[in-house]
Amino acid sequence: MIVEIESDDDYLMISGIQHYAFCPRQWALIHIEQQWKENVLTTEGNDVHERVDDDNFDETRKDKRIVRRMPLLSEEYRIRGFADVVEFKRVDLDTPGTVKLEGRDGCWLVKPIEYKRGKPKSDDRDALQLCAQAMCLEEMMHVEITVGEIYYNEIRRREKIELTTRLRERVIEVIGHMRELYDSAHTPKAVYKNHCKSCSLFTLCKPKWSQDHARSAAYYVK
Repeated sequence: MIVEIESDDDYLMISGIQHYAFCPRQWALIHIEQQWKENVLTTEGNDVHERVDDDNFDETRKDKRIVRRMPLLSEEYRIRGFADVVEFKRVDLDTPGTVKLEGRDGCWLVKPIEYKRGKPKSDDRDALQLCAQAMCLEEMMHVEITVGEIYYNEIRRREKIELTTRLRERVIEVIGHMRELYDSAHTPKAVYKNHCKSCSLFTLCKPKWSQDHARSAAYYVK
């Protein structure tokens, strides 16, 4: 499937949805200011993705087709990116929510699968990224996708993610906030939280310094 993009600047990256849900400032530093810095966690994440990111991998085994690093695009939400893996499963003809695949018999269910280095999170950032991928696939293939999966390398298994209405609404909400910041080229101020310690941009962001500096300035203004 060929994905055509009018201009890269017109589309937000799907991968940025997870960044924004983790921290809006981190997302802005990466996607607006074009800043990036590797740490141990991002390096491990890159290693996990290298095992599955193969543009030429397209394999069919019996009733299952696996496509890796599949290009994704949504004209409606103006987002683009890649799915680590899209799995197609051949099912009975009368099964709803299926697509026809060129050169292949039968009908196929579509399921995006995202790969992550760690373990399941306490928040929804990974699920939001997966759901956005599914929403792109639905638009591209004119199909309804109700379930996706996330493979977590630390626990060595897939977690099933229900693509609910609420999750879809959250995706649209996050994309809207991202678009507002992107169009205004605005980077939010730093807010120090516990998760800042694991951020690869910690030394660039300086969340502790920014907050302490703001408190000091407020003190002297008084």
